[in-house]
Amino acid sequence: MRRLVSIGALLFATVWATLPTAQGEPYVPGLGDIMTAVQFRHIKLWFAAKDKNWDLARYELQQINRNLEEAVVLYRGIPVDYVAATTDPIVAIGDAIKAQNVVQFTKGFDELTAACNACHKAIGRDFIVIQTPTAQPFSNQSFGPPKAP
Repeated sequence: MRRLVSIGALLFATVWATLPTAQGEPYVPGLGDIMTAVQFRHIKLWFAAKDKNWDLARYELQQINRNLEEAVVLYRGIPVDYVAATTDPIVAIGDAIKAQNVVQFTKGFDELTAACNACHKAIGRDFIVIQTPTAQPFSNQSFGPPKAP
C-alpha cells in the first residue's frame, strides 16, 4: 500500500510539475509552499484527532504524506533520509487513527514533529521549529466528527 501511494505521489508530482503556467513554463510549487501546506495539515491533523474526528485525521495524514513525497521528488537537494524519517511516525499515527487511540496518536505525532525539526536542522533551517499546536487557527472549520442529521 505504501509503495502504491509513493508511486502515485511520484506520478502526481511529475504531472503537476509539467503543467504549464501562463507563461508556458512548467509550474513547480516552491519548497516553502509545500512545507507551509504540511504545517497547516500538521495543525489540522492535531485538532482532528483531539476532537476524535478520525476520518479527518486520516485524510490530513494522507495529505502530509503526499506533500512530503512531492517535496522529495521536486527538490532533490533536500536530505531524503531525513524526510524518510517521517515514515515510521506516519505509520504509527495511521495505526493510532485506525485504533482511535489518542495516547498512541500523541506519541506518533510527537515523533513526526521531532522528525520535521531534525530535517529543518539538517538543511540549516533550524530556525523553523514545529511544535504541537496550542491554539486552533482555523475558525472556519469544525474539527469534530460530523453531527448526525
